[in-house]
Amino acid sequence: MSFQPPIGIADIHVPESGTWRRVLVAWEEWSALFGYPLILSPVLEATELFERGVGDTSEVVTKQMYTFEDKGGRSVSLRPEGTAGVVRAFLHSGARGPWKAAYSGPMFRYERPQRGRSRQFYQVGVEYLDVDSPLADVEVIELGYRFIRSVGLEHLELRLNSLGDSVCRPRYLEELRTYFRDNEERLCSDSVSLIDRNPLRILDCKVCSEVVTDAPRMAEFLCDDCREHHEAVRSGLEHLGVPYVEDPSLVRGLDYYTRTAFEYIGVDLDAAQNAVGGGGRYDGLAESIGGRQAPGVGFALGVDRIVLAIGEEPDPTLDAYVVSETGPGDVLTLISDLRGHGFAVDFDIEGKSVKSQFKAAGRTGAPITIIYHGDDQDVSVRIEDERHEVPLQEVPRWLTTR
Repeated sequence: MSFQPPIGIADIHVPESGTWRRVLVAWEEWSALFGYPLILSPVLEATELFERGVGDTSEVVTKQMYTFEDKGGRSVSLRPEGTAGVVRAFLHSGARGPWKAAYSGPMFRYERPQRGRSRQFYQVGVEYLDVDSPLADVEVIELGYRFIRSVGLEHLELRLNSLGDSVCRPRYLEELRTYFRDNEERLCSDSVSLIDRNPLRILDCKVCSEVVTDAPRMAEFLCDDCREHHEAVRSGLEHLGVPYVEDPSLVRGLDYYTRTAFEYIGVDLDAAQNAVGGGGRYDGLAESIGGRQAPGVGFALGVDRIVLAIGEEPDPTLDAYVVSETGPGDVLTLISDLRGHGFAVDFDIEGKSVKSQFKAAGRTGAPITIIYHGDDQDVSVRIEDERHEVPLQEVPRWLTTR
């Protein structure tokens, strides 16, 4: 019997997995630089958390969640996104005051599989909670931008919008409803069903893009506080040299966003897969899931999309490959010493011929080949076209200092 992964879920092998590792290592470094400690939240949560947090009118909840009853009769769901679970964990911890967290892991949505869109996908993200300052928005946006650029996605566009808040958004929603009712015959059936429930979601409909083009814009309805907040975000990004494009139709895919909303676009990708991540402010999310008021801002980035956008062969996963002329057991100490000094090293463990070992070294792409001749002899170190004879005990130090 031969088993395969479920439809829409794939194994990730070398060489692509090498790019994944590089991106994930870079993520841990960048999130730490900005002061976001790691949080590990459950993959499985109560279904109600997402219904109340993400929004029961969002497509994620209505069509895409993996939901089932556990053996205790409770409705649970595989997490379709990370923010609601992290906010729940924050509230459960009893923490007060500014609170940061970074996360990474698989998410699950029952979507139509296509290039750059899987039913199990991997996200990294941050949440900055119990803060309402626009400078928090600026910091979060900058972190995502710097990280994505650092891993090789240079043609990156940051799109920015404000979605208003509970003060100014209701009037805007009524204007949207009026506009869409007047143009109902031009809308798709899904958009028609959203007119009364959540007309903001229609702005995200690609089928109805012609109607959306002439729809009222949130910028025209922002209250003074939201306008000042948005201007402060824009000013902060400009001060840091983070370029952005105003996008009045940007609403994001989840219902909990207020005020700031943003997306990172890989401009070289097809339009259907060009959003490599995004986020925004969600000042009412904690209360919507039964907690106290705790304004926050964050983002999620799709590692699958970032790897797709990079579009390059990964760097070698090894620093060196050791070839032994006398047998694999004789180089165990050398291998251990090299790894102890921080070098990624591999070797043939089966005692194959020297010729086969050199072929294996070439397949790895390791820039350094070390040839072990015997206990009482120097080893040969090949780096590109150069060959050096180095005393056995000095190899780790020699490589470290050269």
